[in-house]
Formats: sequence, structure tokens, C-alpha cells
Amino acid sequence: MRALRRRERAVLVANLVAQIGIVVTGGAVRLTGSGLGCSTWPMCEPGQFTPAFHEATDLHPYIEFGNRTLTGVLGVIAILVAVLVWSDVRRSRGYRWLGLVPLLGVVAQAVIGGITVLVDLHPAIVGGHLLISMALVAASAALLHRSREGDGPATPTATQAARTTAAVMLVALVPMLVLGVIVTGSGPHSGDEDAAYRFALDPAHMTRLHAVSVWVFLAILLVLATLVLRRRPVHGPARRSVVLLLVVTLLQGGIGYAQYFTGLPVLLVGLHMLGAAVLTAAATVVPLNLRTRAGTDTSPVADAPARY
Repeated sequence: MRALRRRERAVLVANLVAQIGIVVTGGAVRLTGSGLGCSTWPMCEPGQFTPAFHEATDLHPYIEFGNRTLTGVLGVIAILVAVLVWSDVRRSRGYRWLGLVPLLGVVAQAVIGGITVLVDLHPAIVGGHLLISMALVAASAALLHRSREGDGPATPTATQAARTTAAVMLVALVPMLVLGVIVTGSGPHSGDEDAAYRFALDPAHMTRLHAVSVWVFLAILLVLATLVLRRRPVHGPARRSVVLLLVVTLLQGGIGYAQYFTGLPVLLVGLHMLGAAVLTAAATVVPLNLRTRAGTDTSPVADAPARY
């Protein structure tokens, strides 16, 4: 266990990368219309765990089964995260509970993924599947950040105005992601090649609403950047996290407009989904970098009491 604990940070990084990766592979399933590449769940085909390969087999079973396989890998990583974090009685109970979220999320996502197949890719279930993945990305980013901190009282490193603005920014992130999912579900990449535009909504209208939510998020972020960067001296992690989020947001916005004006090519839409996951992770750690916590003693202690 001690040898594994020395690699705890690497495991937490792998968890965050895998959580983002599952968004990308899930996006590939949706963008290629491979959601029914496996006709059932939990088996891929009736009585068979893997796809039935033959001369007429196309890429859809490979893409869907690949996504399911990555879910299995993510599950193994999530188990390691849960064991490492929960068994560390030197850390607070809140941190340890956070370490269980990736595992609980993977189990829930596996069930929801099966439901999407059984209900023939209903767009609401597919959209919910993606939004839960974004929540798991956020939780994994927070867990990775908290692993570097202690469990003492939080000490602000930014003004109250900056911290309030950061909280408002996170609230604005939610409708931006939800509207992004609705845009995809109402457009030509809704997940089913035989039933495009599965949400009975005007894709152009929903795209404009999504664009408005992005501009609102960016405006709040610019206010936050002004509040954080004008302070002297500037807390290093706060500066870096805000600048990183600003860069990611601008790149994500650029990809969004590029895909819209070029007819929604699959590659750009996939990059936009990757960008959404990275933006979610980057936004999550910004408020956490606006305060510090006292360090935690990580030396081995027998029967150390848990902190709350």
C-alpha cells in the first residue's frame, strides 16, 4: 500500500485524464452514430460480450465497444482512487468522501450507458450521460487539487469580490454546458444516423442561445481576471488558473464559431467536446486557487484519527 500511495498523485492525474478521455470517446460514439454498434447491454450482442465480427461489419461496433472498454479501464482507476483516498485516515472526511465520487460515478454511468442502448438512444438520456461526465470531470479536478492541500481552515488569497465572482462564474458554467448538449441533440450529430435532429428544436435558435451563454460566461471571467490580476502581489496559483481558463475559453469559443460556419465537421465538433471537458476542469480549480489550506502531515502515523 505504501508503494502505491507514493503514486497517489499519478493515479489522480490518470483519473482526471481518463474522465476527460471518456467524454472524447463518448463523443466519437455520438458523432459517428455508433451508439447502437452494440445492440444490447451489458453484453454487446445477445450471448456475446464482444461485437460479432464478420465481413459486413462496419466501424460502429468497434467504436462503441472501444468506449465500453475505456469505461472498464476508468473503473479500475476509480477503484484505485477510492482505495488510496479513503484509506488515508490522516485526511479529512470530506476529502475522503470526494475520493469515492469517481467510482460511484463510473458505476452510475455504466448503468445509464446501458439505458441509452435499451431506449434506442433517447436524446435526453444521451445528454444526461454527457452532463454527468462533465460533473465527474469537475469532481476529479477538485480531488486532484485538494490532494496537494492540507485540511486546515481555508485562508483567502483574493478579495471577497473576486471569490464571489468566481462562484457566479461556476453557476454560469452550468447553463452553458446544458445548452451545448441541447444544441448537439437538436443538430445533425444527435447520435443516431437514422434520426437526426432528435430534439424537436430549431438548431440555429439553440445555437444562438448557447452563444449568449458563452458570452455571459466570458464576461464574468473577464471581470474575475480584472479583480485577480490587478491585486498586488498576485497569488501565483490564482493568476495561473485564471489565465489558463481565459485561454481555454477563448480557444473553445473559436472552435465553436469555426464549426458553426464550416457546417459542423465531425473533427471540430469532437474537439469542441474535448474543449468543454478541459474548460470544466479548468473552471473548477479557479475558486480553489483563491484560497489556501494548511499542509497535511503525510508521514506514516499508526491509528491516526480522521480529520473532519
